[in-house]
Amino acid sequence: MRRVVGIVRVVHPVPTAAVAALSLALASIIAAQAGLEPFGARTWLTTLAVLGSQVVTGAVNDWADRDRDALAQPDKPIPARQLTPGRALGVAGIGAVVQAAASVPLGGLALALGTAATASAVAYSLWLSGTRLSVLPYLASFGILPLWVAAGVGVPLDRVAAAPLLVAPFAAAAHLANALRDFEADTSLGRRNLAQALGRRTALTAAWLLAMGVGLGVGAVLLVRGGLGQAEGILGLVGLAAVAQGAAGPRRLWIGMLVAAVCWTAAWALATG
Repeated sequence: MRRVVGIVRVVHPVPTAAVAALSLALASIIAAQAGLEPFGARTWLTTLAVLGSQVVTGAVNDWADRDRDALAQPDKPIPARQLTPGRALGVAGIGAVVQAAASVPLGGLALALGTAATASAVAYSLWLSGTRLSVLPYLASFGILPLWVAAGVGVPLDRVAAAPLLVAPFAAAAHLANALRDFEADTSLGRRNLAQALGRRTALTAAWLLAMGVGLGVGAVLLVRGGLGQAEGILGLVGLAAVAQGAAGPRRLWIGMLVAAVCWTAAWALATG
């Protein structure tokens, strides 16, 4: 049981579930709008590939941070001895196999985009997480995600061509909120990621403003274009409320942004179909 708990924890279950849900929502909506089966095989394979990628991301992150966690977060799975470093890498390997197996039937483009997104996330854990360039993998991986989903479902990429531009400020906000959760630990170990460089208060303010700005900006554009219906409006407001409460602190902002990401992805896909 201890090992099972360790495996569950090492894949970072909350963000993994949120990204998988976001991908499923986007894939099903754009498939339906393209006249395809919304919950057909390609939708599920795409979601499974994203899920595999998230497993790789979480397990590699905990493996790479195991020495830091032993000092600053001893309750994490590896320092708490719920899982050995070798088993964490084994979990990452399983995730990679799942991602590859689900991606191959979707074609070369989906496989290439998924591989690039995962490679970016791994680069964050292994090299960039403690530097001022720590935001770059977030921009890359989350920018690729809507293109990856579109390729997986089998619709033209121009259907989501604008998405990376909208995702970029939200991805930057997500990075800052996530880094702020470990601010004290990173400070004690001399790590200098982007949140450290900005300072706690500035980083939290920037993360909150960026996230709220994305929600308000996209909502305003859709409203002007007449693409904001009742369902989209409700999803948008739920996302805004989730982010708004995050002003109280980085942990609440992080959870709020996970909720907003799923809501706003669904709202955007519905409104632009």
